Amino acid sequence: MQSLIGTGVALVTPFKKDFSVDIEALQRIVNFSIDGGVEYLVVMGTTAENATLTTEEKELVIKTVIDVNKGRLPLVLGVGGNNTMQIVEELKTRDFSAFEAILSVSPYYNKPTQEGIYQHFKAIAEASPIPVILYNVPGRTSSNMLPSTVIRLANDFENVVAIKEAAGDMAQAMQIIKNAPKDFLVISGDDMLALPIVLAGGAGVISVIGQGFPKEFSEMIRLGLNKKAADAFKTHYFLSDSIDMIFEQGNPAGIKQIFQALGIADNTVRLPLVSVDDSLAERLNEFVKNSIK
Repeated sequence: MQSLIGTGVALVTPFKKDFSVDIEALQRIVNFSIDGGVEYLVVMGTTAENATLTTEEKELVIKTVIDVNKGRLPLVLGVGGNNTMQIVEELKTRDFSAFEAILSVSPYYNKPTQEGIYQHFKAIAEASPIPVILYNVPGRTSSNMLPSTVIRLANDFENVVAIKEAAGDMAQAMQIIKNAPKDFLVISGDDMLALPIVLAGGAGVISVIGQGFPKEFSEMIRLGLNKKAADAFKTHYFLSDSIDMIFEQGNPAGIKQIFQALGIADNTVRLPLVSVDDSLAERLNEFVKNSIK
């Protein structure tokens, strides 16, 4: 899928100081990402704090992104969880006409076997009316979707078109790139490994930092896709400190501080997350100040 090559950004849900959803800030974030040159937008991923949003708030965020985007970029919707039957029901009843694909995380907390993970995604693939991007993030799910399971799913279901690979394991990503079907996309889910994965044959990234520095980050990935490694690594090393910092005290607290420094949105997050402390806020603010040309 050509539309999923390059930089996708996992959009935050901005909040006002009273913890209500800030629609105007969300509109600014969407436009900032689009104007910065990213290739697609991911709605309702983990970075959106969707675990703390009500059903009504989720629908409001989804509608807002669709309306602001106005068909300019492909949209991907996060539809995942650890209740397979509930996900299948949503896939059968939701209108996906505005979306290019779904992003579905490997089941968390339940800690299924590899066969359980396979059967979970089998049910999703069979129910989904649009392509499926698998999402492997062991640090959040407590289980690792092995390359053999990914490749099995990719071979068995034509609509399983990609994986967002966030195990933080370069060798694992390369194993999937090497053995998956020709058109299957390996998308980095780790900002720090995005460029190395692209240079190894990956298709791009679904990024957090990319929405804070969309111009720089998306250009870096395009350089990587064009095998211009030396130029791409200049940007990688420029941004690397900010990547470390935004995850230092949890996601999306760090990226929200960057948005505050940019004057785009407040840094408020919902419990159990808390905003970054003063020390990290100062370092992030300084990075943003020094990066604006």
